[in-house]
Amino acid sequence: MATQSPKSEKAPKKKGAQKDKAKGGAAGLEAEPKAREGTPRFQVHYESVVRGRLAKEFGLDNPMQVPRLEKIILNVGLGEAPKNPKQLEAALDELGRVTGQKAVVTRAKKAISNFSLRAGMPIGARVTLRGARMYEFLDRFVTLAVPRLRDFRGLPTKSFDGRGNYSVGIKEQMIFPEVDFDRVEKIHGMDITVVTTANRDDMAMALLREFGWPFRGETPLRVG
Repeated sequence: MATQSPKSEKAPKKKGAQKDKAKGGAAGLEAEPKAREGTPRFQVHYESVVRGRLAKEFGLDNPMQVPRLEKIILNVGLGEAPKNPKQLEAALDELGRVTGQKAVVTRAKKAISNFSLRAGMPIGARVTLRGARMYEFLDRFVTLAVPRLRDFRGLPTKSFDGRGNYSVGIKEQMIFPEVDFDRVEKIHGMDITVVTTANRDDMAMALLREFGWPFRGETPLRVG
């Protein structure tokens, strides 16, 4: 007589398991995310360390209120670009090497007769970085490029715009190791603007400080 095999018993579900997993601490900020392969280390640092620190420092219960980086803009102005297309091509190539992203030509919006400038004429190059490339550039800028500035004593603390964005001017593009000195057409500067979601300068400063931003008169924090 054949015997019937007992039915496999299913393990009882824990009612609070999913709730505890999703909770992850106050406002979900204490849970440390797993680093995805290939994720920039500054992005991992923000998600696992910075976000929680800023929430605690400013008493933010809503994760959406915690300031974060939105984009970084690099802009090169070239007054001689209309007369020297080769110089413009070199600037586009250098920005591409520095950022890992193709630069675009910026053009005059208005005509200025005193400068023989017509609307639509090329006047420089520009790159807007977001996501992984933004974090990768910030990492290289803070750890490699800034220390190569001549007589460096820190970046100014008064370069915020009152809405949580920070701009700094660089006099020479050679501070970036990606730029080949032998191929430089002409030494030029650039403006770098860090746009954040913070609506207050003190929050934006705290955010940049967590990434090791070397403010003047301060010892920058080390990341990693």
